[in-house]
Amino acid sequence: MPITEYISTLGDNPYFGAGFGLAGIGASVAMLRKSLQVGLVYFRRHYLITLEVPCRDKSYQWVLQWITAKGARKTQHLSVETSFEQFDSGHVVTKYDFIPSIGTHYFRYGRHWIKVERTREQQTLDLHLGMPFETVTLTALGNRRETFFEILEEARQLALTKSEGKTIVYTSYGSEWRPFGHPRKRRPISSVVLDDGISEKVLQDVKEFINNPTWYSDRGIPYRRGYLLHGPPGCGKSSFITALAGELEYGICILNLSDKGLTDDRLNHLLSCAPQNSIILLEDVDAALPSREGGEETFESQQMKAAYAGLTRLTLSGLLNCLDGVASTEGRILFMTTNYKERLDPALIRPGRVDLIEYIGHCTEHQIEMMFKNFYKDKSDISKKFAAEVKRRNKPVSAAQLQGFFMRHKDGDFDTLMKNIELIWS
Repeated sequence: MPITEYISTLGDNPYFGAGFGLAGIGASVAMLRKSLQVGLVYFRRHYLITLEVPCRDKSYQWVLQWITAKGARKTQHLSVETSFEQFDSGHVVTKYDFIPSIGTHYFRYGRHWIKVERTREQQTLDLHLGMPFETVTLTALGNRRETFFEILEEARQLALTKSEGKTIVYTSYGSEWRPFGHPRKRRPISSVVLDDGISEKVLQDVKEFINNPTWYSDRGIPYRRGYLLHGPPGCGKSSFITALAGELEYGICILNLSDKGLTDDRLNHLLSCAPQNSIILLEDVDAALPSREGGEETFESQQMKAAYAGLTRLTLSGLLNCLDGVASTEGRILFMTTNYKERLDPALIRPGRVDLIEYIGHCTEHQIEMMFKNFYKDKSDISKKFAAEVKRRNKPVSAAQLQGFFMRHKDGDFDTLMKNIELIWS
């Protein structure tokens, strides 16, 4: 049979025609599906812009709070976030904030519709946070990146307004910093009475450092500043640092060098990733590390005592390198406090690591007078007489002792104060 007749016979076959037609339809559908996929990919690449915010990023909580406050109030799929708010009186109330739950949400921002996808990994666990790894993805129509910059900046400003007028205290948790407790009302620097001129001297030095970064860079000097406050306990070292942070509108990062899990590498990481606009505080540095002064045997015995206490994972050389080594960070303000300056290794407090050393001692007559005026503002005329009477006892008195005495005599009756003046040292 000639080939032309064979083809003609196949064409007249209804089964062959139906099969060929179905194959053609299938091919067309496949091509259409592929075209749609390619078109969708092209559309997503050129006409959609996305922003992924992982839960480990510092702006993650800001974005969630902003989404709740600005856009997704009407969503019916919510997740609860419990927090506590502390008033100036000390009273604490419980707050429940509803944030978008896991899933997809839509809201309008300006002229743009924003798609929010909050996803949670079931198999991946964030070891630092102790919860499954989460991601929030924002998708908007167009290619204007400035929209997401505006959203992030609004989210940051919204978070700042919640802590406005307060001092945030951070503590180390693993390899990151976390807010500790409630943001505290800023303490006026005038409420911490130090010896005449000390407070002003330190404040001026810190402000000069903050306002002159180019002075350091032009001269090739590392842009960091270290301070050491030393003196007897209860004389106002930590209180002054807290008030100083409030005056500068800075936070405080408290780092415990006696932490058994603190190593040289972890310390270096914590110092390098400290929150912006914060003061790093190392309290009682003499209790964490031994000094090399006094002979090799003394140093070894001190190391054995530290090892027995479980404090040997952090070494003195590691601390020195973190403060003034190649990997040390720029723009850092670090305060150290100690009750026993003589126990510190000289290398720890040399210039470059500690730039300003101030002694915070027992109250002078001027300090006693100023503290009396702070507590009894309507009786400042008898402050000199009270201060002279305290100093006449010729006994050292700390600011904490004096404050405790004033708090026990809130009425400020002068005769009662003078009669019970010996209770200051009880």
